[in-house]
Amino acid sequence: MHITLRIWRQSSTDNDGKLVTCEVSDVTPDMSFLEMLDLLNLDLARKGEDTIAFDSDCREGICGSCCLQINGRPHGPLRGVASCQLYMRSFKDNDTIVVEPFRAKAFPVIKDLVIDRSAFDRIIQAGGFVSVATGGTPDGNTIPIPKVMVESAFESASCIGCGACVAACKNASAMLFVASKVAHLGQLPQGATERRHRVLAMVEQMDAEKFGACSNTYACEVECPKQISVDNIAYLNRELLRAKIF
Repeated sequence: MHITLRIWRQSSTDNDGKLVTCEVSDVTPDMSFLEMLDLLNLDLARKGEDTIAFDSDCREGICGSCCLQINGRPHGPLRGVASCQLYMRSFKDNDTIVVEPFRAKAFPVIKDLVIDRSAFDRIIQAGGFVSVATGGTPDGNTIPIPKVMVESAFESASCIGCGACVAACKNASAMLFVASKVAHLGQLPQGATERRHRVLAMVEQMDAEKFGACSNTYACEVECPKQISVDNIAYLNRELLRAKIF
């Protein structure tokens, strides 16, 4: 396969960026999107040119670091996959693909396709944890938890913090990310003690990071690689209202 890429190049946060055209040959359908970028970087390195900076770690859809906007969609054309799980078989020979970093004011571009998602880290630091003394790790069956609650908490916990929800939202809202963390811990007995503090602190930090407001377009759910439901946002709103009243 031969692929034409229109890739965002930006040397630093303080400099302006632009789309640059690159040609990639010898692409196989079984290559992942990131492996295709590796192939391009190998060619650039051999020519003595500056390689394209992009984030990756696990390349298994777990770490959430591959924050690529592909043809205008976070993580590309397929639902339920991260950029690293997108394979070139999803494209055709001689296709032109536009590759950009996630676009959000709270996610400034560091270089090329690498963005700063430390705003998510600060939201987690504000309250996305359980700090009460629980002792050693208990046996899995020590604390009885209803199956429905366990499954709901597990689905919320599958959020990898990639930021696709922010990139998909017209307001750059982080509500789905924050809601999944609040719902994950708030539904389990280990996290119930800090429910009120958690939701107030995390929402306050989310607002401080200048994320936009949720307008319920459900774009976040559509583009989420883990297909986390917007039901979590409803849960967050109920928890926030309860925390402010009581």
